Amino acid sequence: MTRRILLVLLAFTAAVLVGALVPLTLDASNHDRTSFIQATAGMANTDAAIAQSRLDAIHQNPAKAKNGGLGADPPLVNLFNQTKQAGNGLLIFEGDPRQNQLLVNRQMPPGDWVRLANQANTQGRQARRSNQPFQAVTVTTGSWVVAATPVYLKGSHNSPLVGTVVLARSTKALDGDIVELWVILGTIAVVAMLAAALLAFGLARWVSRPVTGLDSAAGRLADGDLAIRAVVDSGPPELRRLATTFNTMAGRLEALVHGNRAVIADVSHQLRTPLAALRLRLDLLAADTAASDPATAQELAGALEELARLSRLVDGLLAVARAENVVPVPTAVDVTEVASERFVAWHPVAEDRGITLETLPPEPSAVLAWMGEGHLEQMLDNLIANALEALEPGDHVTVITSATTAGAQIVVADDGPGMSAEDRERAFLRFTTSSPNGTGLGLAIVHRLVTSNGGTAKLTETPGGGLTAILDFPGVPSANGTSTLPMNAVPPEHSPPASSQDLINR
Repeated sequence: MTRRILLVLLAFTAAVLVGALVPLTLDASNHDRTSFIQATAGMANTDAAIAQSRLDAIHQNPAKAKNGGLGADPPLVNLFNQTKQAGNGLLIFEGDPRQNQLLVNRQMPPGDWVRLANQANTQGRQARRSNQPFQAVTVTTGSWVVAATPVYLKGSHNSPLVGTVVLARSTKALDGDIVELWVILGTIAVVAMLAAALLAFGLARWVSRPVTGLDSAAGRLADGDLAIRAVVDSGPPELRRLATTFNTMAGRLEALVHGNRAVIADVSHQLRTPLAALRLRLDLLAADTAASDPATAQELAGALEELARLSRLVDGLLAVARAENVVPVPTAVDVTEVASERFVAWHPVAEDRGITLETLPPEPSAVLAWMGEGHLEQMLDNLIANALEALEPGDHVTVITSATTAGAQIVVADDGPGMSAEDRERAFLRFTTSSPNGTGLGLAIVHRLVTSNGGTAKLTETPGGGLTAILDFPGVPSANGTSTLPMNAVPPEHSPPASSQDLINR
């Protein structure tokens, strides 16, 4: 979360800075260039006014003006000095520029200045005809801005052209100022980005740290740590209230679970003790009346059977209550190893009843599931016991374990009488059984344990007859939160086929 908030705020800040500073800098640069060009045009007009007297004198008396030389005109000499000091170029044509009669050529960069002077003269004539003010003609070439303006003889409106002044100014100073402006604004942008990064990081940490703590606390609570509490002294007020609410919920859940466990322990003690005492008394009474009163002994035998059924029902109810109150602490469980252990444990029972209990060869690599320790043994014991109770001699029970893309799958199947579709839908409900000696609690326990460990359980009909129980469990999470799957994992829908198992509740 911190990274996402930081990236979003930095991207927003960068967009604002680029959208504001770049147009501002470009506008300032264009303004400086326009001002520089206008200043160059103004300087060309000023230089033309200074050269006016000299050009008029040459036009009126060429021989006398040229004999006097340029030194006879102090303003013009000052113009030459200023031009030299400024590093500018100055070019003054006498009369028509097409005749290329130069009066002055000082530090002018190379270029077709005769053509520029002719263009200025043409525009100057047009402006004089329309009685409009004339602006010097400017052109930018390389690192120079060049302006040209015509000079007309003082006097009437139709006075002739006496010369053209061309002024060239270097843009190096302007370019340096523009670069300096970009550097200054770029520095401001970098500083602003750094400040925004620090602010965004602080804000993101302020918001994400309590969220991360809440996420960690919720995960540990889900894993069975009922004593975990979230920190409530940091973050925005809304997150503090959320943390407080979470702690209240966790406290109530802890009290509820511990209370239920205490009730289960008390009920187990209070019920089993009188039931055991009652059974002992009935056994003694049945032994005493076995020879003297056969009818009473037969009734006592029936009472003992009902008492045994009641004991099984109490044990089942306690098992269901424990399963419903279980808060699993997940760990990596090798389902193939557990299935092999339960196969070995139940094989003598199945053999004694004439039922074939078999399992497919194990996977070449371990098949791991993420579940509470000891839960898989309880599920397999209930499923196999239900199957053996429902089958007849000669039937088969098959236990299959396999890896899936989601984690692990266990299939317990047989070729017994099976269940109808309606019975399969109700099989996981309590007290649902078709066996006269059953309690209808075995599959309810299986379903509760499977779902509490994040898995799923379903019953299907095996082709050829029978019933199949399919249990799917999540895989072991890796460091990045995804399940770690073996190389031979297959999707659940492509799991190995199984024979069927009758899961009629006991």
